[in-house]
Amino acid sequence: MAPNPKVGEALARVQSVAGEKGPAYEAVLADIKNLSSPPTAIDDLNAIADAFFAQSLGVVSTRSVLNAFISTLRELKNEDMWIEVGNRTAALLSSQPASFLDAAATLHELVATAHENNEDFLDAAKSLAEISLDSSQRKVSDADKAQIWIRIVRNYLEVGDSTAAEMYINKLKNIMHTVSDPDLNLHFKLSQARIQDAQRDFLSAAQRYHEISFSHSIAEEERLHTLSMAIKCAILAPAGPNRSRSLGRLYKDERAPQLDEFSMLEKMFLDRLLSPEEVKAFAEGLQPHQLATTADGSTVLARAVVEHNLLGASRLYSNIRFEALGSLLGLDADKAEETTAKMIEQGRLVGRMDQLDGIVWFERQEASGEKGSSRAEAMVGKEMRKWDANVESLAEDVETTTNALQKEFPEFVAANLA
Repeated sequence: MAPNPKVGEALARVQSVAGEKGPAYEAVLADIKNLSSPPTAIDDLNAIADAFFAQSLGVVSTRSVLNAFISTLRELKNEDMWIEVGNRTAALLSSQPASFLDAAATLHELVATAHENNEDFLDAAKSLAEISLDSSQRKVSDADKAQIWIRIVRNYLEVGDSTAAEMYINKLKNIMHTVSDPDLNLHFKLSQARIQDAQRDFLSAAQRYHEISFSHSIAEEERLHTLSMAIKCAILAPAGPNRSRSLGRLYKDERAPQLDEFSMLEKMFLDRLLSPEEVKAFAEGLQPHQLATTADGSTVLARAVVEHNLLGASRLYSNIRFEALGSLLGLDADKAEETTAKMIEQGRLVGRMDQLDGIVWFERQEASGEKGSSRAEAMVGKEMRKWDANVESLAEDVETTTNALQKEFPEFVAANLA
């Protein structure tokens, strides 16, 4: 579409101006609402940009006109216009001297804002990534770099690209110690937690979410939401001593009982077995990546529940056959054996397995969490010594009771126990 004739006439008049033309272009921009119309607004602004870039106005004058142009574009408050005109003008600037890097950065930010408003988060991230932050021609403070990179991270996370987001988080790690802005630091920590959550590093994510839940920079509702996320991540983490410590910290948080996840948290912390109904209700509050299928075909939640119930079973039984254990966990015997062996090997469960008889023997000691540390060695006469200890304890209890009776009721003892 051709520009509005009024705009064409105004630009022709500018061409005829003798001497400095910069103020004349700024006057056209100031009157753009009268000269232009909505159907031709994009073409009108593009025509103005082409016109003043075609002139040799000089760096100072061009910068002044360019700033007026960007201000006019922003004031029109039209996302499609911001994108169309902003991208085209930024492309024109790419062939101009480095003196206009600030203007190019402002245009890319404006385009990114338009994409964010339209929920086109990937395009927003790509637009922000075009901003030059390391040029020797343009000094950018660490706080300004952090602001741009955090926006990029958050946009990538909105489309589930945690790998691209992590690349910018790694850049942020090098500068955040110099940034004092509390909001930027908060968003940095929250982005780290979201990346760890997306990459299924649930224990680390739970810790970060829990730390953020104490921040007074966010509203009480948001603090409870991050606490809820911390509980969900802790529950989804691999069962073992590290997760038990994380569950313990969250269980002792006085705010936890008011959350819907508290019932699940309490049962897991106290090593109680979970029912399918409780698991189904908990799953309804999870995000899609938290319900993703793992390499073995099960979901993250299903794996976490199986491992938790296995730990719970180790508290209830001294030994159990794999068929019975599988029935308890909702697995077949082979899968129950495989899961048990894996947890023992990884130091998350203490016990030993008799594969010939199909039995697992659980130990009462706490797992260390170190790989290879939880295989209990079979000891000659171990079970017999345990039996002897139990008999000895019972005999001592009988003796203690008899002595007490003799002291209180000597006649009864003489008549009945002599």
